[in-house]
Amino acid sequence: MPVLLSQATRVAAHGNKAKQIDEYIGRVNSGDTRISVAHMHSPPGWAEPGQTPEFDEYTVVLRGCLRVESDAGVIDVRAGQAIAVSAGEWIRYSSPEAGGAEYIAVCLPAFSPDTVHRDPDPEQS
Repeated sequence: MPVLLSQATRVAAHGNKAKQIDEYIGRVNSGDTRISVAHMHSPPGWAEPGQTPEFDEYTVVLRGCLRVESDAGVIDVRAGQAIAVSAGEWIRYSSPEAGGAEYIAVCLPAFSPDTVHRDPDPEQS
Protein backbone atom coordinates (compact mmCIF):
# COMPACT_ATOMS: atom_id res chain seq x y z
CA MET A 1 0.00 0.00 0.00
CA PRO A 2 1.43 3.42 -0.87
CA VAL A 3 2.32 5.62 2.09
CA LEU A 4 2.06 9.39 1.76
CA LEU A 5 4.81 11.28 3.60
CA SER A 6 3.06 14.62 3.88
CA GLN A 7 6.10 16.62 4.94
CA ALA A 8 9.81 16.43 5.58
CA THR A 9 11.54 16.66 8.93
CA ARG A 10 14.25 19.29 9.38
CA VAL A 11 17.38 17.62 10.74
CA ALA A 12 20.56 19.07 12.21
CA ALA A 13 23.48 19.76 9.89
CA HIS A 14 27.22 19.95 10.48
CA GLY A 15 29.57 22.53 9.11
CA ASN A 16 30.88 26.03 9.54
CA LYS A 17 27.57 27.69 8.52
CA ALA A 18 23.91 26.78 8.90
CA LYS A 19 22.74 24.33 6.23
CA GLN A 20 19.11 23.31 5.78
CA ILE A 21 18.41 19.56 5.54
CA ASP A 22 14.86 18.35 4.99
CA GLU A 23 14.63 14.55 5.20
CA TYR A 24 11.71 13.07 3.30
CA ILE A 25 12.60 9.41 3.61
CA GLY A 26 14.95 7.95 6.21
CA ARG A 27 15.48 7.11 9.84
CA VAL A 28 14.03 10.36 11.20
CA ASN A 29 11.02 11.15 8.98
CA SER A 30 9.78 7.75 7.84
CA GLY A 31 11.66 5.29 10.06
CA ASP A 32 13.26 3.67 7.00
CA THR A 33 16.77 2.28 7.54
CA ARG A 34 17.21 1.03 3.94
CA ILE A 35 17.40 4.42 2.21
CA SER A 36 17.32 8.13 2.95
CA VAL A 37 16.30 10.96 0.64
CA ALA A 38 16.95 14.55 1.72
CA HIS A 39 16.63 17.99 0.13
CA MET A 40 19.52 20.25 1.08
CA HIS A 41 20.27 23.96 0.86
CA SER A 42 23.82 25.01 1.72
CA PRO A 43 24.83 28.67 1.87
CA PRO A 44 27.82 30.17 0.05
CA GLY A 45 31.05 29.35 1.88
CA TRP A 46 29.57 26.37 3.74
CA ALA A 47 31.87 23.41 4.40
CA GLU A 48 31.56 20.36 6.59
CA PRO A 49 34.21 18.12 8.10
CA GLY A 50 35.40 15.22 5.97
CA GLN A 51 33.76 11.86 6.49
CA THR A 52 34.16 8.18 5.67
CA PRO A 53 30.58 6.89 5.64
CA GLU A 54 29.39 3.28 5.69
CA PHE A 55 26.74 4.11 3.07
CA ASP A 56 26.73 4.88 -0.66
CA GLU A 57 25.63 8.44 -1.41
CA TYR A 58 24.10 9.71 -4.64
CA THR A 59 23.70 13.46 -5.03
CA VAL A 60 21.85 15.44 -7.71
CA VAL A 61 22.61 19.17 -7.78
CA LEU A 62 19.54 21.28 -8.56
CA ARG A 63 21.09 24.74 -8.24
CA GLY A 64 24.57 26.16 -7.71
CA CYS A 65 27.77 24.20 -7.18
CA LEU A 66 28.56 21.45 -4.69
CA ARG A 67 32.29 20.82 -4.28
CA VAL A 68 33.22 17.22 -3.54
CA GLU A 69 36.73 16.52 -2.24
CA SER A 70 38.09 12.98 -2.07
CA ASP A 71 41.44 11.24 -1.94
CA ALA A 72 41.29 11.26 -5.77
CA GLY A 73 40.92 15.06 -6.04
CA VAL A 74 38.24 17.75 -6.24
CA ILE A 75 35.08 17.68 -8.36
CA ASP A 76 32.70 20.62 -8.73
CA VAL A 77 29.20 19.26 -9.33
CA ARG A 78 26.92 21.81 -10.95
CA ALA A 79 23.17 22.14 -11.51
CA GLY A 80 21.95 19.29 -13.69
CA GLN A 81 24.83 17.01 -12.72
CA ALA A 82 25.09 14.19 -10.20
CA ILE A 83 27.82 12.36 -8.31
CA ALA A 84 27.99 8.89 -6.77
CA VAL A 85 30.24 8.20 -3.78
CA SER A 86 30.87 4.65 -2.55
CA ALA A 87 30.76 3.57 1.08
CA GLY A 88 34.17 3.62 2.76
CA GLU A 89 35.49 6.49 0.60
CA TRP A 90 36.75 9.63 2.38
CA ILE A 91 34.73 12.62 1.19
CA ARG A 92 34.20 16.28 2.06
CA TYR A 93 31.37 18.47 0.80
CA SER A 94 31.23 22.27 0.49
CA SER A 95 29.45 25.01 -1.44
CA PRO A 96 32.19 27.52 -2.26
CA GLU A 97 30.42 29.73 -4.80
CA ALA A 98 28.04 32.70 -4.45
CA GLY A 99 24.47 31.49 -4.08
CA GLY A 100 25.45 28.24 -2.34
CA ALA A 101 23.90 24.99 -3.53
CA GLU A 102 20.59 23.14 -3.56
CA TYR A 103 20.67 19.39 -3.98
CA ILE A 104 19.03 16.04 -3.31
CA ALA A 105 21.04 13.37 -1.48
CA VAL A 106 20.13 9.68 -1.46
CA CYS A 107 21.96 7.34 0.94
CA LEU A 108 21.94 3.51 0.87
CA PRO A 109 21.53 2.33 3.58
CA ALA A 110 19.90 5.35 5.21
CA PHE A 111 22.07 8.11 6.64
CA SER A 112 22.91 7.70 10.31
CA PRO A 113 25.12 9.85 12.56
CA ASP A 114 26.59 6.56 13.83
CA THR A 115 27.76 5.46 10.37
CA VAL A 116 28.96 8.73 8.80
CA HIS A 117 32.32 8.76 10.68
CA ARG A 118 33.11 12.47 10.47
CA ASP A 119 36.63 13.80 10.84
CA PRO A 120 37.19 15.83 14.02
CA ASP A 121 35.79 19.35 13.55
CA PRO A 122 38.67 21.81 14.09
CA GLU A 123 36.20 24.54 15.16
CA GLN A 124 35.00 22.33 18.05
CA SER A 125 38.45 21.23 19.22
